[in-house]
Amino acid sequence: MRKRTYRFAAAVIVAAGILAGCSADDGEQRYAYPLGTASPEDTVTQIYAEKFAEEVDRLSEGRIKINVYPNSVLGGDRELLESCYDGDIPFVIQNTAPQVSFIDDTAVFDAPCVFGDIEAVRETVDQPEFLEKIKESYREAGFELLGYADQGFRVMSTNREVTEFADFKGQKIRTMEDAYQLSFWKELGANPTPMNFSEVYIGLQQHTIDAQENPYEVIVSNRLYEQQDYIIETNHVPHLISLVVSESFFSELSEEDQQILIEAEAIAKEYARAQSDERIDDRIQTIRDSGTEIIALEDEVREQMIQAAEPVYEEIREVVDPEIYRLYAE
Repeated sequence: MRKRTYRFAAAVIVAAGILAGCSADDGEQRYAYPLGTASPEDTVTQIYAEKFAEEVDRLSEGRIKINVYPNSVLGGDRELLESCYDGDIPFVIQNTAPQVSFIDDTAVFDAPCVFGDIEAVRETVDQPEFLEKIKESYREAGFELLGYADQGFRVMSTNREVTEFADFKGQKIRTMEDAYQLSFWKELGANPTPMNFSEVYIGLQQHTIDAQENPYEVIVSNRLYEQQDYIIETNHVPHLISLVVSESFFSELSEEDQQILIEAEAIAKEYARAQSDERIDDRIQTIRDSGTEIIALEDEVREQMIQAAEPVYEEIREVVDPEIYRLYAE
């Protein structure tokens, strides 16, 4: 049934002009498969996607081609995931946050203040035991996870200096529309407010909100720092970027082609991570040059954040496989 579903979906995509057909010398019909993201072109997500497509083309000697469609051309994050599940879009790259309502175990990535540096995050998500366990969770939901790149940590921007735990109190901060992240900021004493991202700059400008949280890349690409006096390196959660494949599509591939996708992702992931590190350094310099101050929190403040977040850890432990939680957060 899943095979017939995919073939029907592929026919729909061909009709829409997204899945481009071509004939090889032997007359065999071949296709350039779509990869969808909701991110703009000038992002690590796009770098990850383009490198993956490039490596798939190289490793398959041109037999498998992938066309990248950024900027929500094929839908927003939720629509992309639903289309991937249905087999309409074989490849999707996105942050893990939209996946929580589809895959319970991805809530583990909302556990706040678990890591002190991004290398520790990368070592954890690459660790074979953890990776295989989380891949099983994706498979049960109808997806094949290939791996995770990242855009570093999410940080807070604000017009109020934060050097002590009490300084979070009362700040109206725009957050992801994610129950665990909302709970985290409430436990810090802040007033978390979900808001469409397109409204954030104006919200900061008009003081509808005091603060927001995002990775450095997003803060600079959307010029949010222009409306903020401080960047607080809360580093509360990593901004992981997942590369997922429709399970129905992946299962129909030969073992050789599956290995090509796996190898291509491994190369693209390392490349994207290196690019992310370089771009973060550049973004930090852009922010400093603008006059916005960057504040690194003291260990004592971070420990208070961890203690305050205990109810959030409990919420996450209730829905996440205990072994996955142990491997990631303990």
